[in-house]
Amino acid sequence: MVAFGKKLKERSIEEWQEYYINYKLMKKKVKQYGPQIEVGSLDRRHVLKDFSRMLDHQIEKIALFMLEQQGLLSSRLQKLREWHDALQDEPDLSEISKLREAYRSVGQDLLKLLFFIDMNAIGIRKILKKFDKRFGYRFTNYYVKTRADHPYSQLQQVFRHVGLGAVVGAISRNLHELQNNEGSYLSIYDQPVLPLQDPVVDSIKNAVDRLTHSTNFLNFMAQHALIMQDEDLLMIPADEQAEQEEGRYHFMSLLLNLANTFLYMVNTYIIVPTADDYSMSLGAAATVCGVVIGAMAVAQLFSSVYFSAWSNKSYFKPLIFSSIVLFFGNLLYALAYDFNSLALLLIGRLFCGFGSARAVNRRYISDCVPLKIRMQASAGFVSASALGMACGPALAGLLQTDFKIKNVTFNQDTLPGWVMAVAWLLYLVWLAISFREPAREPEEIHTSQESTSADQDGNIEKGLKKPLLLASEETEQDEEDDGDGSEESSDDSRKPANSFVGAYKLLTPSVKVQLLIYFMLKYAMEILLSESSVVTTYYFGWSMSSVSIFLFCLGLTVLPVNLVVGSYISNMFEDRQILLASEIMVCIGILLSFHVVIPYTVPQYVFSGFIMFVSAEVLEGVNLSLLSRVMSSRLSRGTYNGGLLSTEAGTIARVIADATITLAGFLGQSMLLNVTLLPSLIICVGSIVATCYTYNSLY
Repeated sequence: MVAFGKKLKERSIEEWQEYYINYKLMKKKVKQYGPQIEVGSLDRRHVLKDFSRMLDHQIEKIALFMLEQQGLLSSRLQKLREWHDALQDEPDLSEISKLREAYRSVGQDLLKLLFFIDMNAIGIRKILKKFDKRFGYRFTNYYVKTRADHPYSQLQQVFRHVGLGAVVGAISRNLHELQNNEGSYLSIYDQPVLPLQDPVVDSIKNAVDRLTHSTNFLNFMAQHALIMQDEDLLMIPADEQAEQEEGRYHFMSLLLNLANTFLYMVNTYIIVPTADDYSMSLGAAATVCGVVIGAMAVAQLFSSVYFSAWSNKSYFKPLIFSSIVLFFGNLLYALAYDFNSLALLLIGRLFCGFGSARAVNRRYISDCVPLKIRMQASAGFVSASALGMACGPALAGLLQTDFKIKNVTFNQDTLPGWVMAVAWLLYLVWLAISFREPAREPEEIHTSQESTSADQDGNIEKGLKKPLLLASEETEQDEEDDGDGSEESSDDSRKPANSFVGAYKLLTPSVKVQLLIYFMLKYAMEILLSESSVVTTYYFGWSMSSVSIFLFCLGLTVLPVNLVVGSYISNMFEDRQILLASEIMVCIGILLSFHVVIPYTVPQYVFSGFIMFVSAEVLEGVNLSLLSRVMSSRLSRGTYNGGLLSTEAGTIARVIADATITLAGFLGQSMLLNVTLLPSLIICVGSIVATCYTYNSLY
């Protein structure tokens, strides 16, 4: 892995060399501070002041040059506007062609400026991390907190780059008018139009996608998927990335991965309304449904690891294996009724868990989908999951029948297994016919971004906010950026973790707290969903259809809630503020769910359940967004990546929650609700305290 200092030198624009961050000088200064502190010639306060002053000067240099270049681009666009207006009165095809090329020339220069800002943003972030790592300070937090919103801070000019939005808009709008609106009196604002197909505009859009951390709906949905962008890819020009991606992306293969995600979520939740009835029909207690539902999660603890490792070599084979295992798992689940075997029922669910290929689905999106549509693909992943979650219980509610074919029973308990077995068989055939294995390079580095991810177009004005600067909890060895270190040591410092122990060592307190929050919300949601049929039957006498409708309505809230949060709330508040508020709302939902007033009413249960579920959904998106920022870049690749860690944390939470339901069942159904809610409340309060403790490090 080439050191950043060398990359900066190689990729910097020659005529702008003097305006880049002097990374070599800053790195040298950081090295000098150590011996000076040891001999007592400098105290820590002087070091902080001196380093802050140097960095302020570097950022000021970058900001002033950026503003100068924006002014030059604006002047050129103003002259082109005058030319454009003149052509409105006397159209000339040759002149229009020349004007288009002039706008494209401005676009090419804008691309240079965007890449200039991008490289400097990475340089500032890296030197801050190096300083923190060398001296054990939390200087990055202090520096950004004191300057990010200060009215005189140059940091705002660099990372919010307000003026560039107007430049991008002017180029795109004028090229669009010249191409599509010749002879028309309508503006592009007056009618819906197709996206402009222009290579320069596409390149600008891709550069902005990489540079901008906007807070629009697609970005929020993609963060739900925890598909992260490897930092090293940000330093590769868009045209080079396009060449690397050529031959890898295949739309039908992406669709098959999304279909796999959808079917798996349907498979997970289709049995929830009938699991208690199925358990009783086999001679077990109703609360054994916790074990039946949780068996799938237990197996997923192991399948997530081997599927993550397998996806290093292939995508097609793991998906084939997954489909076959899920087919047989559902077949065993359905046949357990006629064999009157609880063991066969549990084995079937374990098989279904062993077929969980969500790690492969995420990996395919992060590795094979082009950057310019990765946001949409990531949002599609989340949408497919949400839709499957809603459709599972709804489908179970429709399977209200009871008949036999020879000696095989088809009823509300077995039909979910039969339906899913047929679905996976059809999917297997579709997969075998249509999937295309992407080409792999021999030395390919998998930037498996199991997490939030590339950003989509939109709010240029919001610009490169703190996240670009602040994914600063990453733990890296000092040799990473040192040009004087050996190539081998530099490579070692960038290698992904090769075990859970190695991955755990890369976790900072902020990351651990975010994983705790993820554990908490998954635990609370699993308690709510898995025990719903038992609780509602005991307290309200609900039928299976009523339970299915309730769960279906819960699932339907996922997309609208994310739309509201991603499009509006996240534009008004910081992610960490939304995080803390969502945790408090989850806590309120849990408190309202306790049975302390007799009688326990339907409005109380439904209202508290919706508060808990909706708040947990909001919390999940913000939590994964923050997790992707504070997590080490070394956890964005390899088998033991950030996505796997979060998946394991969530899966363990589901296993423990389902086990809690079964164990609480021994105390009687009258105690089930309060006994299972108590751990949720304790963990939730603990996560709120931990969030407050690490609040200032969450950017």
